[in-house]
Amino acid sequence: MVVVVKKQGDTKDSIFRKFTRMFIDEDIVTEVRKKQFYKKPSLVRKEKEKERQQKRSRNYPKSRS
Repeated sequence: MVVVVKKQGDTKDSIFRKFTRMFIDEDIVTEVRKKQFYKKPSLVRKEKEKERQQKRSRNYPKSRS
């Protein structure tokens, strides 16, 4: 939950910036987008496996030939 407390001397713009920053840091937008549509468990597993494969391939150093 995102809560922004107004302190003395804060303007509306600074409060809005704090809220936006916290909103992005909490990763709320991506969470809502993920939950917007139902995904079959098999599809979720395939996506996770694909991400793991991509991370693995990025971590391997390229061979010099």
